[in-house]
Amino acid sequence: MKSKSIIQTVVAGVVLLVGVSTAHAGVPLNNVEGVGGIAFNPLAYTAGTPFDDKDKATGIGVLKDAINKPQFGIWRIRLNKAKADWTTESVATTLFGRLETSYGSETVSVNGFDGIHKQNLGLKGLLVKENSFDTKWIPAVAVGVIDKETSYKGAADKSDQDYYAVATKLITQLPLPVLVSGGVRSTKGIATGVLGFGTKRDTVGFGNVDVILPWNVAVGYEYEQGANVGSTASTKNADYYDIHAAWLANKNLTLVAAYVNTGKDSLHNTTSKFGLGDGFVLSANYAF
Repeated sequence: MKSKSIIQTVVAGVVLLVGVSTAHAGVPLNNVEGVGGIAFNPLAYTAGTPFDDKDKATGIGVLKDAINKPQFGIWRIRLNKAKADWTTESVATTLFGRLETSYGSETVSVNGFDGIHKQNLGLKGLLVKENSFDTKWIPAVAVGVIDKETSYKGAADKSDQDYYAVATKLITQLPLPVLVSGGVRSTKGIATGVLGFGTKRDTVGFGNVDVILPWNVAVGYEYEQGANVGSTASTKNADYYDIHAAWLANKNLTLVAAYVNTGKDSLHNTTSKFGLGDGFVLSANYAF
């Protein structure tokens, strides 16, 4: 089941393609669960674009100093061998430059499990801003929680929370800018919670690397360990990886395409960990 989570991660990696001078336009995107990040992995960066001085001079004034403009994300995932279809819509913004709030809605169909709906409410706190203390090497550091609830009827436990800590750094001293991010997640989710939650909590690592190319294009790689949240193969999520490419069409719109491998397809093969095979992901993210 976790393979689905993998899929989501894949998607998110693609979005990582933010440009050095346009960080608000590209990264973070809304990941599959709505959190500012890549496809499935969160980034330490917070979502939404601050209002500029011209915006602040009109309308709500003080409120515009307290909240970012919102950003929206849509993901479409298809894994052909497992007959898995995954669609998500989300919105996210940030308060006072430090507290990200997000909401994501997922609809999933996997080889007979149709019409599964999952809701995600996220909070992320930015503890350390990138390049703090007049340095060029300190990463952004954030912690967060995602409250999840699924409608899957076969789930013994239909709601729980993920907790994570993540550090993210855009390295500009290389010939091309490179975005590096890594963290840990504590979870009980089966397929990120779409199929419910296991009997024990596991802590796993995740990471992203993206290279920012000319022409507003970024390419990268994303990985996350599979969480072992129970005693059966269906609760031992497979590791995943994805290779992605993203295009910053303009200062507002980012388009993403990715190839993801979620482990061996467990629906049609005997496996020790749950996976859904490989497939492709498309995404559109819009930031005001």
